[in-house]
Amino acid sequence: MSRVALVTGATQGLGLALVELLAQRMDPGDTVYLTGRDLDRVTTAVATVPAGGAQVRGELLDVADPAGAERLSELLVARHGGVDIVFGNAVMRVGPDDDPRAIVREYAEVNNFGTTRLLRAFAPVLRDGGRLIVVASSLGTLHQLAPVLHDRFDVLTSLDDVDREVARWVDAVADGSARAGAWPGFVNIPSKIGQVAAVRALAAQRRETDRARGILVAATCPGMINTPTSALWWDVSGAPTPAQAAVALVDLALEPVNPAHYGELVRYGTVLPWSPAADRQPLGGNARHTFAAVTYDG
Repeated sequence: MSRVALVTGATQGLGLALVELLAQRMDPGDTVYLTGRDLDRVTTAVATVPAGGAQVRGELLDVADPAGAERLSELLVARHGGVDIVFGNAVMRVGPDDDPRAIVREYAEVNNFGTTRLLRAFAPVLRDGGRLIVVASSLGTLHQLAPVLHDRFDVLTSLDDVDREVARWVDAVADGSARAGAWPGFVNIPSKIGQVAAVRALAAQRRETDRARGILVAATCPGMINTPTSALWWDVSGAPTPAQAAVALVDLALEPVNPAHYGELVRYGTVLPWSPAADRQPLGGNARHTFAAVTYDG
């Protein structure tokens, strides 16, 4: 049976690189869907993908549209009967000069509620051996939160629970109360934690069935990438390009499932511990985070 892959936020950067590499490594009878919220940009991006390998098709998907993911899921089921690989990569990017109070609602609508909509829409239509992967970050662990906030995300058992906690955080940022509390000032941290928490909640519900069907649900950290947006925050001159960063992610999607990866945050094939209870050393390896100065490695 021909395989079907989908990448959200795929008109540039890592998303486009994922589409290109999936197309190269999948078979000519397979299809890779390149999606984005602007049809002209989707069409232009599809035209840039080198020929050969799987067919690349463009589809409109604005993850901030409450019905967008479900609508596309229904379309692909009608067209193909199901989906084999889904990468949730759509994000709203922010810069150092953006006021968190002004942008947090739109930011969470895309990055967090867009993620949970994608999970709800595509998890039920995954075929046997499928992959549902959310592109997150090493920031998405409880190591990055004050201990008093850990319970907010550590024991969530449904996507609805995750949405409620993210909404509470959004309200606190928007009304200014987060600044007086324990929340980090960098909105990317709670947002990424919310993404990983969503993956963990969904995986907890599906683990046994997915294991029997060879399905992987996971979050992944691509590491630092040399993109214009990252360059607003950090020195990325020595960081991998999107094409280089895409390799480990596509490996995760195409290689046999490692059971240890199920429901976890995976970076370069290694699980990043979710909480200090699992690993008292923040993130392990050579990861380094100093958000007072906003520096970030890996």
